Amino acid sequence: IKGVQGKMISKPLLMTYLYLLMYIVLSSGVILYNKWVLSPKYFNFPFPITLTMIHMGFSGAVAFFLVRVLKVVSPVKMTFEIYATCVIPISAFFASSLWFGNTAYLHISVAFIQMLKALMPVATFCMAVLCGTDKLRCDVFLNMVLVSIGVVISSYGEIHFNVIGTVYQVTGIFAEALRLVLTQVLLQKKGLTLNPITSLYYIAPCSFLFLFIPWYLLEQPEMEVSQIQFNFWIFFSNALCALALNFSIFLVIGRTGAVTIRVAGVLKDWILIALSTVVFPESTITGLNIVGYAIALCGVVMYNYIKVKDVRASQAPSDGIAERMAKDWKLEKKSSDIYVPNSNNDNDRASIASSLSVSDSKVDEEAPLIPPSRLSHIGRTQLGSHAV
Repeated sequence: IKGVQGKMISKPLLMTYLYLLMYIVLSSGVILYNKWVLSPKYFNFPFPITLTMIHMGFSGAVAFFLVRVLKVVSPVKMTFEIYATCVIPISAFFASSLWFGNTAYLHISVAFIQMLKALMPVATFCMAVLCGTDKLRCDVFLNMVLVSIGVVISSYGEIHFNVIGTVYQVTGIFAEALRLVLTQVLLQKKGLTLNPITSLYYIAPCSFLFLFIPWYLLEQPEMEVSQIQFNFWIFFSNALCALALNFSIFLVIGRTGAVTIRVAGVLKDWILIALSTVVFPESTITGLNIVGYAIALCGVVMYNYIKVKDVRASQAPSDGIAERMAKDWKLEKKSSDIYVPNSNNDNDRASIASSLSVSDSKVDEEAPLIPPSRLSHIGRTQLGSHAV
């Protein structure tokens, strides 16, 4: 009997680890792939808006095929009012976060970008307070100050510091933070819930149209005169990896808890920082980089600890152990099974557990269409990206 039980336990556990490994590999791979495609030193396709539009167009087409042709999921009841007041503004900030995040790859290293992404909870918390969806608390504020100090120290230690790239990345982070707040304020009030497929179905085409304007003004004239190389298989595989990342996160959060996915995110960040210095030898990490990033991570970990405490405190103390376990499980499932367009960009993305605020969000810029309540930033990143 013990042998049978061991097999029953080990198989689901093995599948969970495989899904986590798939998430880490895809998340890291999409970021490194985007950097390789955009970098003038490698594939030399310095058109971040074009690359983001390819991702959006491909994701939207696949989502349309799944919804309208294969009918894997049913589209939600979408009225013109909801589309105009919710989907359009959220898509605008989503497109902006991807545009700025991908542009940063042209100027700064992957490692430094990951360190800057530690600012995601700071940006989200600030936007949530300004929009009135969260309250200013002394303990959370001090954690945000600690994170900011860590990022400043890390930036000071950056050998190849570039103001333009840093501004692009930080602007993308705040655009994503504002999108997360809008998602909570607009979609949750309408009672609209979107899964990963319907998120792509509604958000991707709208984001594509928003990106068309800056593309036409900024990149289209340059593409006409420059000798660009367009390799179909490179761009197809790049867009496919970005799409696969969205679905891999969906599989992971269906099998693990919020804490597990956050720990996996931290592990992914450290692996990515180290791996980027191997793939791109021009990237150099200094001791001050590591010290600053470690300080920022301490602030993020303490922040998440406060949030977990808040969630547990919100549970009725009179509940028995069985009832508490049932509530914990339901909370995990609720925050994992219900999605709002979010990723990156990560952050990711209304019907999330009411005890979790939007400031709890963390974006995976690479997979920005994933619910924020689940992918709270513990050292990340964000759904950024930035890549889809």
